[in-house]
Amino acid sequence: MKKVKFRYSTSRLLLLSLVLLLSFNTYSFAQEQQAAPAGDQVKEEAATDSGSDLGDPAAGKSLFNTLCAACHKPYSKAIGPALNGVTDRQSREWIETWVHNSSAMIASGDADAVAIYEEYNKTNMPAFPQLSSEDIGNILAYVEQPKPEAPAAAAGGAQGEQSTNVGGVSNNIILAVLAFVLLMLLVILFLVNKTLRKFAEASGVELPVTEKRTPIWKAFAQNQFLVLVSAIIVLLASGYFIYGFLMQVGVDQGYQPIQPIHYSHRIHAGDNQIDCKYCHSSARTSKHSGIPSLNVCMNCHKSISEVAPETATEDYSKDYYDKEIAKLYDAVGWDPATQSYTGETKPVKWVRIHNLPDFVYFNHSQHVTVAGVQCQKCHGPIQEMEVVSQFAPLTMGWCINCHRETKVKMEGNEYYEKIHEALSKKYGVDELTEAQMGGLECGRCHY
Repeated sequence: MKKVKFRYSTSRLLLLSLVLLLSFNTYSFAQEQQAAPAGDQVKEEAATDSGSDLGDPAAGKSLFNTLCAACHKPYSKAIGPALNGVTDRQSREWIETWVHNSSAMIASGDADAVAIYEEYNKTNMPAFPQLSSEDIGNILAYVEQPKPEAPAAAAGGAQGEQSTNVGGVSNNIILAVLAFVLLMLLVILFLVNKTLRKFAEASGVELPVTEKRTPIWKAFAQNQFLVLVSAIIVLLASGYFIYGFLMQVGVDQGYQPIQPIHYSHRIHAGDNQIDCKYCHSSARTSKHSGIPSLNVCMNCHKSISEVAPETATEDYSKDYYDKEIAKLYDAVGWDPATQSYTGETKPVKWVRIHNLPDFVYFNHSQHVTVAGVQCQKCHGPIQEMEVVSQFAPLTMGWCINCHRETKVKMEGNEYYEKIHEALSKKYGVDELTEAQMGGLECGRCHY
């Protein structure tokens, strides 16, 4: 009987499907690259055209952020009125007179000046006689720009997810269709193979017979040397992994909980360069760094009820940040419409991230004030973190290594200066480490 072998190019079908998927993704990426510059160009042209009759919006933004942002917002009320549209409500001459000396206009009985003074809780606006007509024009050019829209990529909500569309059809749908087609090809191939085998059997065609081989497990069990070596390797590997697992008990490096109100260190400590100790003020003088009071947040957020569109990222949209600020207002009982507290407050249950065992003593003031250790030494690049996570392992070995490597600051510390000479002679060094100052003694951290 003639032997017939059936070989079907399954790999070729899989390769063809993969090529189709890659080709589609490449096409989608090219479409994105072509579309992106056009959008950016439109935004740049809009920014250039708006406010050109009044002055330079870029220069006006700098002046606004320096002099006006504490009390005004371009598009919503704050301590003072929204400034967008002010040139439609008042003449240029009136605006310049108001900016140079608003109190004099109120005292003169100007109707519009008095109305603004009464509406905004009789709050006097500081005088800015140093601003020239050109400076005021630049500020007006900035505030009169059309309100920017949130980036399209962030329009999906909190996570700002976006699926690229080609011809109005989502990538996900097209990929799902291609995956279904690939599955159908595999099913058809299986059915064709099965049908041909039945046809061969019915026609009396002899199919190739596969020789029986000794099972791998049986061949392995019959080789005593391999069994012994494998047993030793398994025991050593098990001991290694068990030891590694036990050593990680209580180590929370990488722990990244979700907080009840999203707080972006990237925006506050990074973009706006707010000093860590402005919020965590007790780190200078106390054992604990402390949880900032919401009143500290409100020092700025009385005037900041929304973020700039450029602050949004691919993962967090402008709307998302604005909703988180609204959560802050709800917690402290702040009404942005009336610029006053309602008296109805709610607790915020922050989730603690860094937590040492109770038998460990650590004092922030010793490290921050006395030793001058930067926050990033233990907490990592906190100014780059959108969601804070535990950067360091905070194990005893990690702390001891830091004490062995860190040089002690002697300048301005009379206690250290008195013992520096004796210890320098003892260890034969010019600069002492914390370990040489007794930083490895058990009683320093455990007592």
